[in-house]
Formats: sequence, structure tokens, C-alpha cells
Amino acid sequence: MELLRLVRRMYSLDTLDTRFTTSSRSPARRVVVDPSKPQASEKDSNLRRQDGNGEVRATSGASPSRWNTPEFYVYYIVFIVAVPLMFKTVYDVSKPSHPNYTKYEELLSPGWILGRKVDNSDAQYSSFRENVPYMLLLLVLHPLLRKLYNRAFASTISERTPNGNKTDSQVMPFTSSSAADARLEQRVSFDFYFAITLSIALHGFSAAKVFLILYSNFMLAKCVPKAYIPAATWIFNIGILFLNEIFHGYPYAVIAKSILPWPNSSDEDSVQIRNWGTFLDAYGGLLPRWEILFNLTVLRLISFNMDYYWSLGKGSVSPVEFEIKTDDPKKKQLDPSNLSERDRVDFPARSQDYSFRNYVAYILYSPLYVAGPIITFNDYISQQRYISPSITPSRTLLYGIRSLICLLTMELMLHFIYAVAISKAQPAWEVYTPFQLSMLGYFNLHIIWLKLLLPWRFFRLWALIDGIDPPENMVRCMSDNYSTLAFWRGWHRSFNRWIVRYIYIPLGGSGTPGGSNGRSYWAQTRAIFNFLAVFTFVALWHDINLKLLMWGWLVTLFVLPEVIAGYLFPKWKWEGRKDAYRVICGVGAVGNILMLMAANLVGFAVGLDGLRGLVHGIVGSYSGLVFLASACAALFVGVQVMFETRQEELRNGIRMTC
Repeated sequence: MELLRLVRRMYSLDTLDTRFTTSSRSPARRVVVDPSKPQASEKDSNLRRQDGNGEVRATSGASPSRWNTPEFYVYYIVFIVAVPLMFKTVYDVSKPSHPNYTKYEELLSPGWILGRKVDNSDAQYSSFRENVPYMLLLLVLHPLLRKLYNRAFASTISERTPNGNKTDSQVMPFTSSSAADARLEQRVSFDFYFAITLSIALHGFSAAKVFLILYSNFMLAKCVPKAYIPAATWIFNIGILFLNEIFHGYPYAVIAKSILPWPNSSDEDSVQIRNWGTFLDAYGGLLPRWEILFNLTVLRLISFNMDYYWSLGKGSVSPVEFEIKTDDPKKKQLDPSNLSERDRVDFPARSQDYSFRNYVAYILYSPLYVAGPIITFNDYISQQRYISPSITPSRTLLYGIRSLICLLTMELMLHFIYAVAISKAQPAWEVYTPFQLSMLGYFNLHIIWLKLLLPWRFFRLWALIDGIDPPENMVRCMSDNYSTLAFWRGWHRSFNRWIVRYIYIPLGGSGTPGGSNGRSYWAQTRAIFNFLAVFTFVALWHDINLKLLMWGWLVTLFVLPEVIAGYLFPKWKWEGRKDAYRVICGVGAVGNILMLMAANLVGFAVGLDGLRGLVHGIVGSYSGLVFLASACAALFVGVQVMFETRQEELRNGIRMTC
């Protein structure tokens, strides 16, 4: 039982991210729960949920449990039969005895599990996989170096927790503003020097290009008149995205050839070889293609400039100053060491905090530099002053074990399921049955999900160990999504939150209230156009190519059926027929899942031509249509389980939007 309780804790939402189990308006200290106690069950929670003040109140809308009903016993049987069959089907097409094996065998690499080869053909994940030992070394060295730095440049602050207990150098005193400032100074100084060193190690001489762009963006925020900062920021940073792509990271060899060519050589090839720029390009560090990582850096550049711009409008009032000046009795209770997550993001930092050193330390913050997750500048500064009480050793340890299990799961899949190599080889699709084709696409998407989840989990774990709590990027498993809108709120969640703060809300968000029954049609139409603008930016941000642009537009197109269905079948009209409404929603959710799979296969896997081949192979025959009907029925079963999972969360006082 103890082992089972430990597993339940490890896979609880609270371990994944406390933001999922508490309101974003709850003060930080209310987030901390006793990790030795299990989460509230349905019996003892009695439909409870924390409100904005952290108080418990009744949660409405949760239905009685269906887990032990005859309907769900049928669903369990479907799961017991279907899930093993799905794995067996894709494993069978990955055997050396399959007719298409020779067409993709060259894409496989030597493996380490039971003599199987490993599908390491995805370049993005391959880079991460091959560098795991070095990243683990960095994960150990970085905290040790910080401790050495703290000892060498020790401050006189008394390091005590809110309860008055002494702790290590990463934990912040919660009562002294001067102690908080000392902690900020100590931590940001280390971050600054370590980030500069790591950037040079990663990019070699190309680090100078990164520093030049960072300096230009900082001067733009500081020197441009306030009214023009937003426009100038967006034009500059979107321009950088395009220029990085067009000029392939500005190789020194090309620059040298343009402005200062090697003297007196008639052979163009020899000029390229002997060019001083070629010499500099040869020392490009561990990651010479710095421009690929810079897409994420652009988000932080925009975050700093916009947070600074909004701070000018608020007069850079700190939480302490705001507490003194405000007339709101609720805000009078603000404690800068006990801010809610929303307050950490919304409250501007002090005017002196928007310095160049703090800016560089934030932009190049080592644990989050390569892949994120993304935090805002305000949140970074706030957590540097006061460590979030949500960071506890037990929660961080369980999060690390959970991440390790995900890594081993990925290794097993790559050794026994060659979906990526098969899709890259573009084999004769007619050799596969409709079921095999669908499973190849399905597991391809799962591998995409895992290859993104693993770097995000690793770098978030590094940040947690370092005393910074960024948002969790992956909320649910890819197979636990049925809503297009909710899916994008939970996929790359920190990016979604960044988009909402810096793009969606400034554009007008989901519109203004209109009419007694909700938003006006104009507001809804405006929301769709805002959604299109958001996903156009998201597609171009990922990569400037037609395939991803088509993906962004497909996602927007596939949102429309869900929005239209919400108008045609409003929930309030079905209050007396909840089971019928659940069935209708299940049918619509099956369509959503099929569209989500299609959009992501186009954007991140096989492209439009590959998807066309898959679809033709599945629906191009009578047997394929029969399979499609059976697959939709199985998806319907899965959707009903997803519905009940969310109801169970609601019974336990957790209301999530994804």
C-alpha cells in the first residue's frame, strides 16, 4: 500500500505542477501541502475547491462517479483488448521480417535493449539523446558551482524559511526586504556570469552575434519613446526571426567575403577556405547553429521589453509600495514573499531591476535557455528574491523520477517501434493494412509528444533544483485530449501562457460580453480572427516554412467545428438530459481527435503529401472504411473515459482548463 501511495503521489497533478491544484490567485504559502499526506479523495473532498483567497468552497457541476457502472465495465473490456493490439500491430510492422524493413533499415542505429536497433532518425531528438550524459553532468555541476559562488561571495543574510527553520543557501528569508535584495543580487550575479560562459561554450564565436542582438533589443526598450516600444519590439524581433532564417545565422565567412575579403585570390573556393570568417565559423561551439535556439530567446526578448513597457505605465510600483498606496483592503494584505503566481507575473519589478545585467541573466538563464519552459521577466525577478514555497525536496525528487520513467519509456518505444524511420523512408503505403497505417500515424504522434516532453521536463527539473519554478509544459498525455481549444492550452503550456499575455489579450482576447446569453457573434468572430493571428505567429515562430504555416491554419480551421457545436448544443439547454449531452459531446470529440491528429501529422511528421498517402490507404477500400468506423467507436470509448477523468478531478477540487 505504501508503494501504491508513493506511485499515486508521483503521478499526481500536485507533483507535476502545483499550478494545476491551486488557484493562480492563491498566495504562495497556501500552495504548500504536506507531501506525506495523499491528495483528497472524493469521499473526504466533498466537491471542494480553493477559491481565489485559498479558502475551500463547494465545487458545482461534478457528476456522480461512473467508474463502477456497467457502461464503464464495457469500456474496460475495450481497453484490455484494444491497447495491447495497438502496440502489437505497430511492433509487427517494425520487425526485420517485414517487406518494407530494408527501405528504412539504414535509418536505424545500434541499440542497447535486447539486441534491437534504435530508431534515432529524428534529428531533433537525436541531438538531445546523444547529449544526455553531458546534460546530466551539467545538472550536477551547476548547483555545486552556485554553492561555491555563494560561499565565495557570501552575504550576511540569515537564511530561514517562513517557519523560522534554517535551510541551505537556495532558500530565501521571507521577512526582510534587504535580505531579499541581497539574495537577488547574489543569484543574478551568478546567473549572469554562468550564462555568458555557457553561451560561449555553446556557440563559440557566434555568441558575439547573440550578444549583439540582445544589446540592440535592450537599447530599443530603453531609448525608444514609451508609446513606440511595443511596435518597435515586435517589428525588431519578428524581423530577427526572418533574418536569422534568410541568412542562416550570418556565417562569418559570408560576412568576411562581403566586407573584408582575403586579398588577391582568384580562386573563389580558396577564398572561402582561407577566409578569416571561415576560421571563426570553425569554432562554433557545441551548438554552432545558434539561430535554431534563438526562436525561444526571442520570446524572452519580447517579455522583457513588454514587462518594462507596462512597468512604465504603473510607475514601477513594487508589491511593498503597492501595499502602502492602494485603497483596496484585499491588496493591503500583500506580502512580497507570499505573492500568488498571478501577482508574480503581473506586478512590475522595481525600476532598477530592469538593468542590463538582470536582462542578460534572464534572457540567457542557463536551465531554461535551450528549450524552456518560458517564464516572464517579472516572474524571474520575483523568484530570484523569494524562492517559491512550491519547491520542496520531495516534490522535486518525485518529479525527477517521473521524468526518468518517461525517458526509459521513450527508449523502449524507439527500440521496438520504428514509426519515425518508416514515415521518413516514405515506403509503399499499400503494403500496410488500414489498421497498421493508422497505428503508424498514431505512434508517430506519441513519439513527437515524448521527444518534446523529455527536454522540457529535464530543463524544468534543472530549474527546480536551482530554485526557480517555471510552468510545466505538458499537462496531459497526448492520448488524453479531445478538445481542440483545451489541447492547445495544455501543449507547450508555458508558450501558451506567453501567447495569452503578450498577443491574445492585447489583440482583444475572446471578445467582450454581449447579450444575456454570453458573447456576441461579433465578439466570437473576433476571437476566431485573433486565434488565426496567434497560430500564424506560432507557425512562423516554429519555423518559416509552408508546412508549418499550413499546420497553423489547419489548427484554426479545426477550431471552428468546436465553436459552432458550442452554439448549436449549449450545455444549459441539456441540463435535464446530461447523458444524451455526454453522448453528443463524445461524437464531436471523436471528430476533434481525428482533426488534431491530421493537423499535427502535417505540421510535425509526414507533411501534407504523407498524410494524403495515409488517408488514402485507410479509406481507399471497403475494409478501410469498416476499420475507420471501428476506430471511431474505440475513440468514443476513450473520450468517455477522458470525460470521467475530468469529472474525477472536479470531485477532488481540481478544475483545469485543458
